[in-house]
Amino acid sequence: MIIRKLFKFENAHIVRGCSSLKCSQNIHGHSYKVEVLLESNYLDNGQMVYDFGLTKLYIKDIIDSFDHAITLWSGDDREYIESMKKHSLRWIELPVSPSAEQFSRVFFILIERVLECTIMVNGEKGVKLNSIIVHETDTGYAQGFREDAYNKLMGEIEIKDIIFSKEIQNSWSDNSFWDKLLNKKRIINPKRV
Repeated sequence: MIIRKLFKFENAHIVRGCSSLKCSQNIHGHSYKVEVLLESNYLDNGQMVYDFGLTKLYIKDIIDSFDHAITLWSGDDREYIESMKKHSLRWIELPVSPSAEQFSRVFFILIERVLECTIMVNGEKGVKLNSIIVHETDTGYAQGFREDAYNKLMGEIEIKDIIFSKEIQNSWSDNSFWDKLLNKKRIINPKRV
């Protein structure tokens, strides 16, 4: 069975190298919608694949990190990157360009790590990330699956190469959240949310 949770955020970026000069040469923003699709062949003690309330914890922290932030590509001009960091408290630096396609891969890797680190406490089992859909506009989206997320031909993404500003890290519900994800430490889902 597959369940879906929808999240929203506002974000700015430049997508270097794309065909559209508006997108490749200008900082611009989008009202993103991100769909997280989880799957399992089992139901928990509440007869659910995964309680939607639990997605409002660590998964929401990851996606909210991109809200009202600028996303930068580490391969861009260093002067531009440093200038954006200087003039914005909320920024994320990625090892890939921040297109909808790459966002779907980045979110897949991050959310999959959250699930790997999470200790389930309500009988959840076999919960896996099916895919991530990133709507960049009302009419266009990218859907990324596991094979896309780890496809090095699309650009290598290592969690350690994703950098969140201190302002973003300070907004997380758990101050040691990023350390736990980087080092694959356990995160405990609460029994009640």
